[in-house]
Amino acid sequence: MAEKLNMKTQSSYSKLEASNDVPYSKLEQIASLLGVKPEDIITFNEGMVFNLMNNKKASGLVINNQLPKNERKIYDEYIVSLRKEIEHLKIMVDKLLPKK
Repeated sequence: MAEKLNMKTQSSYSKLEASNDVPYSKLEQIASLLGVKPEDIITFNEGMVFNLMNNKKASGLVINNQLPKNERKIYDEYIVSLRKEIEHLKIMVDKLLPKK
């Protein structure tokens, strides 16, 4: 990965990987190499990986839609809070943009 990102050493990439301050441009490069969207990396959840690994089928991995109720509730509440935040941000952007 370090080589593909034109980084001088593997340890440089390891430091980047361990960092909580990855430049978005570098995140876009990593996402492209992994075949995912940058937001998939940002919102990565280890719990879902383990969930996928525990639900293997011969044809490959499948997402288990049978989450425990308490975990499903947490996801649903998080989705609602993100939607509210998006609406708030849209209002803020509208206030900041010049009127036509």
